[in-house]
Amino acid sequence: MLFTDRADAGHRLAEALQHLEGEDPVVLGLPRGGVPVAFQVARALKAPLDVIVVRKLGVPYQRELGFGAIGEGGVRVISDDIVRRGRLGQADLASVEHAEAAELARQAERFRAGRPRLSLEGRTAIVVDDGIATGATAAAACQVVRAQGAARVVLAVPVAPPDAAERLRTTTDEYVCLSTPFAFSAVGEWYRDFSQTPDDEVVALLAEAAARSGSGAAGSGSGKAGSEAEGSGPAGSGPGAEAAADKDVAEAVAIAEEVTIDAAGVRLAGDLSLPAGARAVVMFAHGSGSSRHSPRNRLVAAALNEAGLGTLLFDLLTPAEEAHRSNVFDIATLAERLTDATGWLRDRTAVPVGYFGASTGAAAALRAAAAPGAQVGAVVSRGGRPDLAEPLLHAVRAPTLLIVGGNDTLVIDLNQQAEAAMRCATRLDIIPGATHLFEEHGALQQVADLARDWFLSHLVKEA
Repeated sequence: MLFTDRADAGHRLAEALQHLEGEDPVVLGLPRGGVPVAFQVARALKAPLDVIVVRKLGVPYQRELGFGAIGEGGVRVISDDIVRRGRLGQADLASVEHAEAAELARQAERFRAGRPRLSLEGRTAIVVDDGIATGATAAAACQVVRAQGAARVVLAVPVAPPDAAERLRTTTDEYVCLSTPFAFSAVGEWYRDFSQTPDDEVVALLAEAAARSGSGAAGSGSGKAGSEAEGSGPAGSGPGAEAAADKDVAEAVAIAEEVTIDAAGVRLAGDLSLPAGARAVVMFAHGSGSSRHSPRNRLVAAALNEAGLGTLLFDLLTPAEEAHRSNVFDIATLAERLTDATGWLRDRTAVPVGYFGASTGAAAALRAAAAPGAQVGAVVSRGGRPDLAEPLLHAVRAPTLLIVGGNDTLVIDLNQQAEAAMRCATRLDIIPGATHLFEEHGALQQVADLARDWFLSHLVKEA
């Protein structure tokens, strides 16, 4: 199902929610992209409209991985398991929460323009977004809504991956989704117009809804919206960037196919790209909050393909496993699967294999490279957590490049300690001004260039 824009998606979603009109619901849009969709739902159901402002609490050295979320009214949802596995101290938690609380208050004031938050006490709350990628933000929003007193929580979206219902079943009383395409990779692929929603549009829609509240007067939304839903990626790395990266790959490779890999008893999905005459293949081990569809990894993969290197991007966790965020810290399991997948790849090609790991995926790559008999020619870590592979770092024999953003201070410390502990050829490169996800202009391209040069120097054998 393809939607024209968010207004169209809202109209269609409202039809699927008509059975809730008699429950006197409150409709809550997730800013920013969910608000134009929610506007149409609220109008059709003659229900009040508000925003549900949620701020994810990201692990300090791994912002894409949330250890909890906060909402208005002092609501806190914390994952004790991730706090424990992430080795977070109380000072870390307090620092992140303080910063996010300030941003939450700013957004709420900006969007509502001085109007009070609608009470959810004893009400049916319909949480609306323009789509679901990983479901992390939607799940946090539903938890916050319930903590704010909602008697019933309904999550409604136009489009989501087929396994989203399983991921969200513990946080909602009802889940409504119009389309669950099997080939799902990004929300924006299912909209003809997926342009960004500015703050001003959110403010205008909420003001219009508030003005007509109780009168039943019809309003209209522009439907021109952008999503800040999880998985949308940084500026310049959303669906358009992915499409551009895919185009570059298509021009550079002779073989580009989706594959299924049997690894440690599970079947993992992957994308294999092999340029004609490729002399090496790089396997990508992505980090938390990411997947083989990550625009960051795709940009790096495109650069490697253009240099004549093959790439295999694949998911180390199944969709059901990803629903439990603590699994990203099970480095032993991730490394075992990476090792098995390496064997699978070696059965298909005889060229040298390297690892490109990001965040917790870098720890899995280093642990796999440290295994006895590991045949890994080179490793590159982007914003990695080598400390999670700490007991085995001394056993890594493959030349290893550690890349960290200059403003990612905690991760710099972790990588400096790892560099000192490793006995193989190791280099630490710090990209000035870059943060953990390398979202700054040109930062990710520097990562791609460094990785390409490292693999060409250490992985490709001279003829």
